[in-house]
Amino acid sequence: MSKLTISASPHVKSKTSSTGIMLDVVIALAPSLIAAVFIFGYRVLAVTATTVLTAVAAEYLSRKAMKRHNTIGDLSAVVTGVLLAFNLPVTIPLWMAAIGSVIAIVIVKQMFGGIGQNFVNPALIGRIVLLSSFSTDMTNWVKPLAWRAGDAVTTASPLALMAAGQNDQLPGLADMLLGVRAGCLGETCALALIIGGVYLMIRKVISPVIPFVYIGTFSVIMLIAGKGDFTYLAYQIMGGGLLLGAFFMATDYATCPINFKGKIIYAIGCGLLTAVIRLFGSLPEGVSFSIILMNILTPHIESITTPKPFGAVKEKKQKKEAAEQ
Repeated sequence: MSKLTISASPHVKSKTSSTGIMLDVVIALAPSLIAAVFIFGYRVLAVTATTVLTAVAAEYLSRKAMKRHNTIGDLSAVVTGVLLAFNLPVTIPLWMAAIGSVIAIVIVKQMFGGIGQNFVNPALIGRIVLLSSFSTDMTNWVKPLAWRAGDAVTTASPLALMAAGQNDQLPGLADMLLGVRAGCLGETCALALIIGGVYLMIRKVISPVIPFVYIGTFSVIMLIAGKGDFTYLAYQIMGGGLLLGAFFMATDYATCPINFKGKIIYAIGCGLLTAVIRLFGSLPEGVSFSIILMNILTPHIESITTPKPFGAVKEKKQKKEAAEQ
């Protein structure tokens, strides 16, 4: 006699797995990692290896301590480690990078139940905690390609130069596209990030709605702020972590809305907050804080945008009918 299995929706059969999705994300991040090594040197590999290995170890040990089944095989800890590394300067002390991974995995992810249960992006919280605790080390930018001459010349990021009105010292737009500029090790090469983002969309790992609406909203505001100057807009798009955030972090399944209307509202909020922080905030960058704030608002966005089930009766109407009876 066969058993009738009853389970909650959605009842969708798919060959897609968490491991497969995370592997696609790792592949999409590979061009940016290669570009970072070329631009900032082999220490990029040391920083990335530190964050990834610490993230995997933290997940294994925390799951062991919590007496939960092992999940390091789903590669989500690897993705978190790589994304955290991409949000750090290449000069970051390795022990600081390791602390960021522990915070991201143990506090943000595992203490809330593990993969799919975190309400904010783990890598971004790791970055924000490190930025708040070690601001000097987290804003120590080195001149691109200087490692080849054995130098570690510090310089300002493009956004910092623009905020200080030193536009004459900005790198050319071609250098901005290729990543030959100061910044976090994984955010500088716009071309590599676009390639990775397109790969994820082709593989249908992410929807184009969030990155397009996010970047589009940000672009409209910055174009107005720049009085129609498209060169200013190009520097704003490629000068910080906008592309990295839009393609790889704002699209995190666990922390963004699942329905179309919700994605649009969420992405507009990300773009608006990023622009406002850059224009009026004390920091030249605002991507991390914007995405985290919208992550927190995601449950509220979903509550007002999720379609009502067919035939469902609103709570107020039910109360009114009960009172009349």
